[in-house]
Amino acid sequence: MAIIADWLSTLPGNPLPQFQAVDRRWYYWRAHKSGRSHPQPPQVVFQNSSTLGTTDWDIVICGGTLGILLGTALAQKGWRVAILERGELQGRAQEWNTSRHELQVLVELELLTEAELEGAIASEFNPNRIAFHGGSEFWVKDVLNVGVAPAYLLECLKQRFLQQGGKLYEHTAFETVTVHPDGVCIQAGQTLTAKLMVDAMGHFSPIVAQARADQQPDAVCLVVGTCAKGIPAGATGDLMVSLAPIEQGHQSFWEAFPARDGRTTYLFTYADFAPEQPSLEQLFEEYLEALPNYQGIEIAELDAQRAMFGLFPSYRQSPLVLPWARMLAVGDSSGCQSPLSFGGFGAMLRHLRRLSEGIEDALKSDALSINDLALLQPYQPNLSVTWLFQRAMSVRANQALAPNQINDLLSVVFQSMETLGEPVLRPFLQDVVQFSPLYRTLLQVSLQSPGMIPTILQQVGPSALLDWMGHFAALGTYSGLHQMQPLIQGWSEKLPGRSRFQWRQRLDAWAYGSGADYKSS
Repeated sequence: MAIIADWLSTLPGNPLPQFQAVDRRWYYWRAHKSGRSHPQPPQVVFQNSSTLGTTDWDIVICGGTLGILLGTALAQKGWRVAILERGELQGRAQEWNTSRHELQVLVELELLTEAELEGAIASEFNPNRIAFHGGSEFWVKDVLNVGVAPAYLLECLKQRFLQQGGKLYEHTAFETVTVHPDGVCIQAGQTLTAKLMVDAMGHFSPIVAQARADQQPDAVCLVVGTCAKGIPAGATGDLMVSLAPIEQGHQSFWEAFPARDGRTTYLFTYADFAPEQPSLEQLFEEYLEALPNYQGIEIAELDAQRAMFGLFPSYRQSPLVLPWARMLAVGDSSGCQSPLSFGGFGAMLRHLRRLSEGIEDALKSDALSINDLALLQPYQPNLSVTWLFQRAMSVRANQALAPNQINDLLSVVFQSMETLGEPVLRPFLQDVVQFSPLYRTLLQVSLQSPGMIPTILQQVGPSALLDWMGHFAALGTYSGLHQMQPLIQGWSEKLPGRSRFQWRQRLDAWAYGSGADYKSS
């Protein structure tokens, strides 16, 4: 690791220790999958049959980075909200990429003014490129073409949250929570009681670790990259570009975006948990070797402002329903994001209105049981169908695939979507899969390249394909159920509180689960 270690240690803030810690975690995951011992997660959730009587707060949110969005929306509605953040609530330097119309929900919910939203936009560019080795290029506008400055955005939200009466506990790490019949008691260096606890602590939340017990992630996205000066300026970005066929047992993809501090470039790959999969160190070596050809710059000329790296685990059993009353996982904790993009910020924006309104309904109706709160993180077939796509873009350990098989498949799929037009292509690129566009794309692919079907079957396996067919059928069912919303909604709104809450969540589940919530810019 000497080359990568020496290089990382020279960057601002010396990210080497953090990088080594993340790579160790990846090693432990792979070791556990191969049968070696792995420490059990500590128990942090307990239950107590005694009642609390009164509570200090309506909602306590643990995890401020994404939790501040939900917390501000709930405080805006008049609820007593506290947020716990183990450090200082401040956004990272690296921008979050999204699009303007996805950000508009922050103005619609009155969390930001139009002026504050403009101030949060650090970069904007068009169009974005999609290209695969040996195939054609595709260009799309207004998708992930806006870079948001997290530090500015979170500071604006923090001030709005405090103005609305919210309480922010910084440098206050979650320790344990005890669930009582009428509330929760949270220990975090002090005691806080609430009617509902929301876990927004992310992929590595100790609550999620306990809830999932021995269940290990089904797949992971490995990411390395930099934001650097010295790379030739460009007014366009790359959403997904592959420069080579399958090499060293994995297929690599690139992203590149203009940024305020230079240009952001990522190398990423999808993987299972076999010991043969590359380490982050190996992936960073590949990144540095390929970057000069990709961006037209010698490494010696690269003025890296910061390094980025991470593991983004995903579970087929998502979104996660916590097995305790009065507790709800949101954001990355819930797994409520696409296994293709792993876009936690984008997923939070998409579900922000649904979650804030649903939590309000749950509190008003005292619908805080396990089954009630499960309706706020329901099965979403349009999320589940993307698992097959992720599987088709990855190489399992010791799997023999033609060198350009994944690139050829993606070229055919994107060519079909481009032929069918923006109403098909754009929702997919924004993590929204809908039944009719997906059916039309699959039909187009089968007619254009019939030989591709047995190739896919051989790669993903018959059991994965059968599982996917069930989710695909559910996607069609949800699309049909959503069409019945006008008939059901009028009747359901006349029901008493708890029943009304349950039907509202079912209607939302059909809308979001079928992609019917999608609105183009």
